[in-house]
Amino acid sequence: MRNKFDEQLCFLDEQLTHMGGLCETAIAKATQALKDGSIEQAKIIIKEDEEIDQIEKDIERLCLKLLLQQQPVAKDLRRISAALKMITDMERIGDQTSDIAEIIISSKGVAATDEIHVIGTMASEVSKMVRDSVRAYVNRDLELAQSVMEADDEIDQYFEQVRDEMIDFIKEEKGENGKRIFDLIMVTKYLERIGDHATNIAEWVEFSITGVHKDSAVMHNV
Repeated sequence: MRNKFDEQLCFLDEQLTHMGGLCETAIAKATQALKDGSIEQAKIIIKEDEEIDQIEKDIERLCLKLLLQQQPVAKDLRRISAALKMITDMERIGDQTSDIAEIIISSKGVAATDEIHVIGTMASEVSKMVRDSVRAYVNRDLELAQSVMEADDEIDQYFEQVRDEMIDFIKEEKGENGKRIFDLIMVTKYLERIGDHATNIAEWVEFSITGVHKDSAVMHNV
């Protein structure tokens, strides 16, 4: 019985890794679509978000099956409950890449990253945070999870840098191109939120390993 349970836990790891990979791909595509000003690519991103939504439901069903059909010990229970929390954050990452795609469409494909180079770097960094947070869960790597949490401060700094650059543009252009500048600020805000979600995932990884969550003083003993 335990062997079967362990196989299902391994499958859970595979599904989470797949979902994390879909999120990474969505971030990369959204960034490229922004750079190219590609409305068609933006439409594809929105369509592909349905796959992220579907795998969230699949993983949720798997987790509930593990909880109902097995009698997991405390550390396994933490592992499964952490996975349920993680997929919520990953689904929201998918939503936020779709939000970026919507901005590209509404702005009629105006390219942005040639002028605001930080956006590309910011997108790469949040994508790495997503990848590392899921890898930390699969490998039970507490140190890697903690490095993701620390990286969030850098993402916040990127957002502040872009915001300040946009404020300078507004001053220089005396209010011209206001919508375009607002759109760029919103893109970076969505990327900043993706970083927050990756941090949330890492915090649940920490909980799954240690039994302690950042927002709770309660320790769940193994």
